[in-house]
Amino acid sequence: MEWVVVAVVVLILLWLVLTYNGLVTARNRTQEAWSEIDVELKRRHDLIPNLVQTVQGYIGHERGTLEAVTNARAAAVSAGATGDPAKIGAAENMLSQSLRSLFAVSENYPDLKAITAFTNLQEQLTATEDKIEFSRRFYNGNVRDYNIKLQTLPTSLIAGVLGFKPFGFFQADEGDRAVPQVNFGNVPSAGSAGPPASGSSGPPAPGSSGPPPQS
Repeated sequence: MEWVVVAVVVLILLWLVLTYNGLVTARNRTQEAWSEIDVELKRRHDLIPNLVQTVQGYIGHERGTLEAVTNARAAAVSAGATGDPAKIGAAENMLSQSLRSLFAVSENYPDLKAITAFTNLQEQLTATEDKIEFSRRFYNGNVRDYNIKLQTLPTSLIAGVLGFKPFGFFQADEGDRAVPQVNFGNVPSAGSAGPPASGSSGPPAPGSSGPPPQS
């Protein structure tokens, strides 16, 4: 009987090791996926001051629109410092809304649209939005797989004891996360918006954070 007990103990230990290693791997992948979002968000935050500076000389009387972008950017940077995907998602949605409004207004200023610096910034922000959306989907997929591991038996019996906690999803309002697509051929109405987008990278923005804390 002793060998049976030994075999059972060995099997349990082996299962614990494999389970722990699997959870660590899944957690690290999720944190790495978040870091990709963080990089892209920082890049977007870094591009916006240059955009505002370029635009204000042409649509300076649209102060409300410019202030909305500046304030939304500050709120997004502040939310990034919390590391909370829910707060970051809400703040980034507001920033996307304000950018859409700015680009919609800019369609009424042909001189502004002819400025290379403006068109380059608009294209970079659109590309960044595309990258953010891709990174968001990748991160949420990793969160789903990791959280499933934590919530299913028998792993759920020991995950908490081993210090593993679930991650939050990075949610976004489907209608609010896009910057309008660069289109210099047609002049849309002031309320029009472009297709969903995502992305960002570059030097860190003040107050930005790394992977979100596990909730």
